[in-house]
Amino acid sequence: MELSNILQGIEIDRWQGNAPGQVASICYDSRECEENSLFVAISGLKADGHHFIPEALDRGARFILHEHDFTPPKGITAIQVRDSRRILGVLGKNFFSHPSADLCLIAVTGTNGKTTITYILESIIKAAGFNPGVLGTVNYRYNGTVMPAPNTTPESFDMQRILRLMADAGISHVIAEVSSHAVDLQRVDECDFDLGIFTNLSQDHLDYHGNMESYFSAKKRFFAEVLPRSQKDRPLRMIINGDDPWGKRLLGEVPVPAWSFGIETPGEIHAGSFTLTPQETEALVCRPGGTFRISSPLIGRHNLYNILASAAGALALGIPEKDVITGIAKLQNVPGRLERVNLPGDPDVFVDYAHTEDALEKVLQNLSSFQSNRIITVFGCGGDRDRSKRPLMGRAAATLSDLALLTSDNPRSEDPMDIIREIEAGITEEGIRKYAAEEVYGKLPEKGYAVIPDRRKAIEKAIAIAKQGDIVLIAGKGHEDYQLVGKERLFFDDRLVARETLGRIRGEQGDQP
Repeated sequence: MELSNILQGIEIDRWQGNAPGQVASICYDSRECEENSLFVAISGLKADGHHFIPEALDRGARFILHEHDFTPPKGITAIQVRDSRRILGVLGKNFFSHPSADLCLIAVTGTNGKTTITYILESIIKAAGFNPGVLGTVNYRYNGTVMPAPNTTPESFDMQRILRLMADAGISHVIAEVSSHAVDLQRVDECDFDLGIFTNLSQDHLDYHGNMESYFSAKKRFFAEVLPRSQKDRPLRMIINGDDPWGKRLLGEVPVPAWSFGIETPGEIHAGSFTLTPQETEALVCRPGGTFRISSPLIGRHNLYNILASAAGALALGIPEKDVITGIAKLQNVPGRLERVNLPGDPDVFVDYAHTEDALEKVLQNLSSFQSNRIITVFGCGGDRDRSKRPLMGRAAATLSDLALLTSDNPRSEDPMDIIREIEAGITEEGIRKYAAEEVYGKLPEKGYAVIPDRRKAIEKAIAIAKQGDIVLIAGKGHEDYQLVGKERLFFDDRLVARETLGRIRGEQGDQP
């Protein structure tokens, strides 16, 4: 594409070198540059792209977009701007011909529930005869194509590239998880959204945002700034959890047409009555002008919120009620979200992505309403992430479980035992008994916790001591099939380890006379 077309709408501080020419590709990673590339030097969170300009030139880049002073060699065009990260999205929109204009684009944001809502909406949109794509934590997918998700929300240029791939492939709707990082780093600023859904807000990512008010401000920025810039003509633009205190603030502070959903507060979409069982969720959904009944294999009160959010979003987009009902009923499970991994006759074993105090608390509260015996929870906290939530998660797990097994999650560069000690601080404050790992067998005399740093051994121990009527929750990693230890990415899947352990125990029991 001609450079002048790519730079449309961009304020340039300084131009050096050759006149505009043909750009073969755009890259912000110097290793991806090729002949006649435009390299965008971004001052990143971990590295400064300006340091990699020489490598980009060596690989054939002919155009450099930069912030810092730079004198280009002969034959190279240098374009200086104030904020290259912000410009990256504009370049992508121009280079890929504004793909979000050709799609119905739905944002799902909040601390918990985003992934489940994308799966429910995907099922509803399919039931309505459309062709959806999804950008989220588990993967990016459309038309049978599945791509790994390095980030919950793609980098701004990649966002435009993937949306163009989807639009060209005949995708009608795209449901995107939009993280607070993505909003703060302006990854979605150049997208025209049809609808934004807010799930809830609870403590997470404070290592990045610093405090809850800044975390909320990032979420609010999406609804107050990004969403209103969209050229889409929709009578309803926001779907907000009216039971969540942060959601109530959004409704009061952002003057964008909205529906609220909830269970406790009668909003435009709310549950008039509902029944929650270990097998299904049933509810009477009240909507403007009427009611309808839904039934879903997804279980728990938190999933009822996810279902209501999805139903509200679909109805706001004009999807018929009958397709909403069908789509909700058809979705059997969501990877790593309260995903059952046991067979009939086994103890109940669930794997869940809960990695915040609020998410862990809600999952355990839901499971406690189903239990007939004990709840055994296996969990840890990730390294190099918000440390302040560790004792809070420890307290939630230990107080709401009969036995909590503290283990390693994704320790990254931290010592797993240092992380576990910070988790323990929240448990010892509650006076909950600590057991040695070798003491954990059979029926324990009182509620307690134990430390088993090896995650595989912790999962095996939890399942080995579980009896009929017990519930085992393996929390924190959900769908992930890896463990990050130091700089290594090791294969590890909670679901696979749990199924292997259950199978081995079944085999051993079958061998007994």
